[in-house]
Amino acid sequence: MITAFFLILGFILLFVGGELLVRGSVSLAVKMKVSTLVVGMTVVSFATSAPELFVSLKAVFSGSGDIALGNSIGSNIANLALVLAITAILFKVKIPSKVLSLNYPLMFIASLVLALILYYFKGIPSYVGYLFFLLLIVYVLILIRDARDTNFDSKYEKNELVDSKQNHKYLNSILMIFFGVFLLKYGADFLVTSCMDIANFFEVPERVIAVTIVAIGTSVPELAASIVAAYRNEDSLAIGNLIGSNVFNIFAVLGLTASIKSINMIEQALLSFDTICMLSITIILGVLIYFNNKKYLFRKEGLLLFFLYILYIYFTLN
Repeated sequence: MITAFFLILGFILLFVGGELLVRGSVSLAVKMKVSTLVVGMTVVSFATSAPELFVSLKAVFSGSGDIALGNSIGSNIANLALVLAITAILFKVKIPSKVLSLNYPLMFIASLVLALILYYFKGIPSYVGYLFFLLLIVYVLILIRDARDTNFDSKYEKNELVDSKQNHKYLNSILMIFFGVFLLKYGADFLVTSCMDIANFFEVPERVIAVTIVAIGTSVPELAASIVAAYRNEDSLAIGNLIGSNVFNIFAVLGLTASIKSINMIEQALLSFDTICMLSITIILGVLIYFNNKKYLFRKEGLLLFFLYILYIYFTLN
């Protein structure tokens, strides 16, 4: 009973902390007149990946590399096959040209690099973590350079993610970021500890808990951001947030975590099954967006992705 309470409390703190971090970060970006696409691919992506970062750091220092890896890989699968699926089912999602020419290829490369690293090293050594962090910097610089000529979209100020009346001053935004990080830290502590207790009690591999319960829970900020963005017709943010978040989960979350302490992979299924599923869903999404004459993801595409996620969960649990 106590474990269940702290599990739920951990999710609540992650959700509230992630929401505060997203609002504060986006509010600062808007005040700095940064374009919507850059905001979605960098600021929002990093902010919504913060729960994964805190959970992974806590997991590694608790001696559970499988939770750290499973959390990020499972979240990447959930972002594309669950969050994007639900968003497309509820609202059609436009596919911006930048996603086709730049953002998706970068996400695919990042996913492939992770798979190769796990295959050769059976984890992520610290020096590879440094490499990931370097690639993250290159990734952000590429996005900023590519969007240099992009005009700031003033309608973004109307987005529900940014309440201009409540966030009129920079100080308010900074305070939201601070408290968001604070809540994320303790939310991650409660969540990881509870999940390890549950895994031990039911004799379930930590990997299974990580790629299901933990991954879905830490993907809640992405879901909130994408649904609000789609509802407000912020097309670049709706899908850009998810693609950017997947890259950040690999290069930022796993990169920063591994650079602090090497991540060791215990369950080989993380590579032979979960990583393969992540790559497969990424490729399927590529087919859906590149061979799409209407340049939208509609309900049928969303249902297909959702069906794939159900299959993934089914085979994970069996």
